[in-house]
Amino acid sequence: MWADNTVVTCNSKRKSLAIFKKDIFGNFHFTKRILYFLFGSIAMYRFKRLYKTRVEGTHILEKLPDNGVLFVSNHQTYFADVAMMFLVFASVKAGHKNKLGNFFSLFTPRLNSYFVAAMETMKSGILPKVFTYGGGILIKRTWREAGKEINRQVDMRDITKINEGLKDGWVVTFPQGTTTPYKAGRKGTVHIIKTNKPIVVPVVIDGFRRAFDKKGLQIKKKGTTLSVRFKEPIHIDYSKENLEILKDIMKSIEQSEDCMPVTMLPDGD
Repeated sequence: MWADNTVVTCNSKRKSLAIFKKDIFGNFHFTKRILYFLFGSIAMYRFKRLYKTRVEGTHILEKLPDNGVLFVSNHQTYFADVAMMFLVFASVKAGHKNKLGNFFSLFTPRLNSYFVAAMETMKSGILPKVFTYGGGILIKRTWREAGKEINRQVDMRDITKINEGLKDGWVVTFPQGTTTPYKAGRKGTVHIIKTNKPIVVPVVIDGFRRAFDKKGLQIKKKGTTLSVRFKEPIHIDYSKENLEILKDIMKSIEQSEDCMPVTMLPDGD
């Protein structure tokens, strides 16, 4: 009898401690689960009922380790792209292949998934702050602020936060740092890769720009097909120059000049 009581006490203690468990940035897991379910439900309803969704390559996610994975993706809206990817992560964890799962998958999200976002974007309004709590790694842009071009040194504290995110789990980043298509990638992505040597998974998204406004919140065109395609991890040749590695990354997410439609190419001499 004494031993049984001891087991019950220990189990109760574990459950109570689980409520206070935090991620590597100090955000409570319990609160993150609530936010995932509430806002994930809204996002999933939109994606599945108002649009057509196409998800490819989830078999790649099934083989990945629990940490040390960097997803590099093109970027079309501030929030909808990330929301879709996080819902796919939860769906795969719940056993769904190449599709968004049902609402039950929201009960078991990947709590150690993070995404890199500009600080000025994520601090403007309540919803961005919610996204931040759900996994945002905020960094200061070095090339643009408040709509103006700047030239600022990289804050090493920002790099450290991304490094910590990779040690703890999966991190999504957008090398272009903008929703404008075919813009050049940022060298900081290569620095992160060379420092941490993560598994680098390219992601190609499409349809979000037609379906949503720039923030990814307001509906523009219902019935649009939203696609997310996960590609095989990139083999990184660390002997290459940074610019060459960046070119390989941009090509893998189909944002290099080679992938640019003919109508968008600059005129020749």
